[in-house]
Amino acid sequence: MNKVILIGRLCRDPDLKNTTTGKAVATFNLAVDRRFKNKDGQKEADFVPIVVWGKQAEFAGQYLSKGSQIGVSGRLQVRSYDAQDGQRRYVTEVVADEINFISTKPKEGAKRSQQVPDEPMGLDADFHLMANDDDIPF
Repeated sequence: MNKVILIGRLCRDPDLKNTTTGKAVATFNLAVDRRFKNKDGQKEADFVPIVVWGKQAEFAGQYLSKGSQIGVSGRLQVRSYDAQDGQRRYVTEVVADEINFISTKPKEGAKRSQQVPDEPMGLDADFHLMANDDDIPF
């Protein structure tokens, strides 16, 4: 079984692109707090690369921004490629099947109408608005 469930905040705005066949793909890093504090009493986080495909990628690119808190479920994927220096590189990432909005932060200069809508605009039912917290320190 390969199932990953994470809750965290976006470290940057999603990077939305299209493949050569026109399929949308969005990538971003999710800062996920560790359960315990370190020896200095500070919280630490892991920065997990996330990949989202299709309509969910388009939706993420339009409505998510740095600081948005989301829940992600998907699968862990390890892939490899040959770098320009001839070395084999390995990448570990989460391929998201479902994204749940927990809270959002408006983009700088964005109008309120560009915020996450109350309804998921006819897209997959995998997008759920759970809360809206404008007091996010990000």
